[in-house]
Amino acid sequence: MKITKALPLAALASLSLVLAGCGGSAPASSAGGIEVPDIPAATEVGESEGEVNIIAWAGFVEDGSTNPDADWVSEFEAETQCKVNRKVGATSDEMVQLMRTGEYDLVSASGDASLRLIAGGDVAPINTDLIPNFGHIVDGLKGQIYDTLNGKSYGVPIGRGANVLMYNTEAVPEAPDSWAATWDPSSEYAGKIMAYDSPIFIADAAVYLMATQPDLGITNPYALDQDQLAAAVELLKSQNKIAGEYWNDALKAVSSISSGTASLGTGWQVIVNIAQADGGKVESVLPKEGATGWSDTWMLSSKSKNPNCAYQWMDWASSAEVNAKISQNFGMAPANALACEGSKENEEHCATYHATDEAYYKQVWMWTTPVEQCVDGRTDVTCTNYQEWTKAWTEVKG
Repeated sequence: MKITKALPLAALASLSLVLAGCGGSAPASSAGGIEVPDIPAATEVGESEGEVNIIAWAGFVEDGSTNPDADWVSEFEAETQCKVNRKVGATSDEMVQLMRTGEYDLVSASGDASLRLIAGGDVAPINTDLIPNFGHIVDGLKGQIYDTLNGKSYGVPIGRGANVLMYNTEAVPEAPDSWAATWDPSSEYAGKIMAYDSPIFIADAAVYLMATQPDLGITNPYALDQDQLAAAVELLKSQNKIAGEYWNDALKAVSSISSGTASLGTGWQVIVNIAQADGGKVESVLPKEGATGWSDTWMLSSKSKNPNCAYQWMDWASSAEVNAKISQNFGMAPANALACEGSKENEEHCATYHATDEAYYKQVWMWTTPVEQCVDGRTDVTCTNYQEWTKAWTEVKG
């Protein structure tokens, strides 16, 4: 199985966030400079419509057909009389385009897609009072810029994870505490460094520059003006000369880091777990400079034909039991704090992914679509958007 988001996140979308005026003729309200179509939230959950159509990453919506031990759909269908129709999404870009067709009720959106969906009028605000399990979501996942605008929640958190520094302990016997070895032109690991293959990886360079070149004035790695973007691109071009490979297939990353083809580089905790389970001498660390990361949320189509079933699914999937199953099946920290209780398996999983460790996640900058309105609060400059990042990434790769 090729895993581009099926063990966590997919290759990111290459389209920039379309801002003011998109999403039809509905009046728009401004949130931090971003124009948001004024779409009302539901006020109640009525009778089931009989089905719900969901676009989700592989591993999020399972009925036992892929793995007989992974099934939280069958019971939902029996209890709610809502048949679940799932389409597995391959990339954030594909998910955005599919949601714009109006044929789907829900999507498991990543931070690189969510702002586009909100600003495009493709998703509606969520009335969290209609989702009882929302109350158990960890505080660190509530009210984030990538899914909350103008005081309105547009997503129900599913889980999160950090982009860690993983390393082969035979090649790197002493645990590193910095990203420096992946950026230094004279790195002893030149030719055996792994980097993530996506324009959003520009934010990883920005995180490193925040710590090592404070004079650049970067305070948020997703809010880069032209000069800051240029500095990040310069660093990335330098890394390109020492990088051994770029990856967006998690199984390929497992093979590279386990075999020693790669000595160290950016990865996901689930990659480390799989490598270790296969006997690979692999460990991971969250470096002192901090890191980027990702969070996924259920988002409701503004054109949903089955909103009642959609709300029932969001609450069902947010319950402690089901959220624990999703997070363990996929490889991420669950959003529901209670998903860390009840069994040794739950406790160990949450410890591995730092599920309720907010001090850990305060060091992690969750993927957020870069937009012209600077998300760091600056109003005296125009920030670069995802389209510009995509062009810059092409220049980096050559």
